[in-house]
Amino acid sequence: MLVWEEVDLTFRPFPTSSHKDFRQWFSTQEQPPQICVVGSGPAGFYTAQHLLKHHPQAHVDIYEKQLVPFGLVRFGVAPDHPEVKNVINTFTQTARSARCAFRGNVVVGRDVAVPELQTAYHAVVLSYGAEDHRALEIPGEELPGVFSARAFVGWYNGLPENRELAPDLSCDTAVILGQGNVALDVARILLTPPEHLEKTDITEAALGVLRQSQVKTVWIVGRRGPLQVAFTIKELREMIQLPGTRPILDPADFLGLQDRIKEVPRPRKRLTELLLRTAIEKPGPEEAARQALASRAWGLRFFRSPQQVLSSPDGQRAAGIRLAVTRLEGVGEAARAVPTGDTEDLPCGLVLSSVGYKSCPIDPSVPFDPKLGVIPNMEGRVVDVPGLYCSGWVKRGPTGVIATTMTDSFATSQMLLQDLKAGLLPRGPRPGYAAIEALLSSRGVRPVSFSDWEKLDAEEVSRGKGAGKPREKLLDPQEMLRLLGR
Repeated sequence: MLVWEEVDLTFRPFPTSSHKDFRQWFSTQEQPPQICVVGSGPAGFYTAQHLLKHHPQAHVDIYEKQLVPFGLVRFGVAPDHPEVKNVINTFTQTARSARCAFRGNVVVGRDVAVPELQTAYHAVVLSYGAEDHRALEIPGEELPGVFSARAFVGWYNGLPENRELAPDLSCDTAVILGQGNVALDVARILLTPPEHLEKTDITEAALGVLRQSQVKTVWIVGRRGPLQVAFTIKELREMIQLPGTRPILDPADFLGLQDRIKEVPRPRKRLTELLLRTAIEKPGPEEAARQALASRAWGLRFFRSPQQVLSSPDGQRAAGIRLAVTRLEGVGEAARAVPTGDTEDLPCGLVLSSVGYKSCPIDPSVPFDPKLGVIPNMEGRVVDVPGLYCSGWVKRGPTGVIATTMTDSFATSQMLLQDLKAGLLPRGPRPGYAAIEALLSSRGVRPVSFSDWEKLDAEEVSRGKGAGKPREKLLDPQEMLRLLGR
């Protein structure tokens, strides 16, 4: 699961390449390469950044289906983690480069086909991420009160397609299925006192619903055990220290763990030790007093796998979830959860599925592995399609921290530059955006530029100022277009 964190943005060259040689060789080339990147999240921007830095003439167009840039930095990072969004400053510098252009409001695969991009550009990089969620595939999943964590995150972060989600938070108990960082983000937003969110960029609509929330208990459920949780220690610490809440951990889940963690890697060891202390050690007087006053609680349920969403007596909404009790086969990260045959019913009025994001195929011409949810590739080169590349989640699957996405995107752009130098990409002139602009115009599509985004950005900041917020996000694409005089 994705973790957004501050990282050192200095690029360290791969040992096999000399960037000085690259730049000297490229500076002698007459035809500036026209390169197209699809997707303006971290993978797209890091790919563009590296290409511009290491080719003195390259021009990069970044296509984005939303009217606004930055992908999951804008729509995925929790509103109470503003420091993580500082990377937007770096992306803005890239977008303002004279050799870079943002083309928002263009849906590749619908408004323009990938083969059309390939004809117009010397190379095309697909960096469009994971736009869907993995289904639970259990009975009752379609009941009102059941949402994907992806949609819930999109709702409180102002993703236009999720603005009308309207989750009903009038229940006492919520269950989150999955034990990654997104699951903890969602639990934290559900339980954080609303006054602590008022100065963030959470949408006013979401804040209004959270102010009326009756949710008092959140269970975070995983198929495996404490040694296999996918969240990181930073997110766990935030949950443990969350004002007005107390943790519920069953000491029985941690029996024998003290000896087994001696061999595990250090990050996993530190995380498990914190879980152990929280579950087993008696809190000090100050912490005990804080927990005694807590009106809300969160807990981790291990060795449980969702089997069925249970409905209310009238069949109109979710009223609980049936969990299969599991046991582990194997050890460590590779351990598998196997049903024991026992089940347990957990009453709740809200079920949030956080079992992973999923990439989708973008165009019939592009190979796609539906089982792995990635574009088949060799080090970022799309298999059997010369001149087509991929980076980020659609390249390797929806895992890793922001540093992983950065390194991964740099690696893909490195392959592209090597292929360019080796003469493996088209040598003649390519029209680039001029050809695509004509196509889009004939189809009634009006792209949004980065300067257009900066107008919307200024409007958001202005709207947020009155409430003491960094911004009040615009949610309606039609309103955005009106503000741009469209």
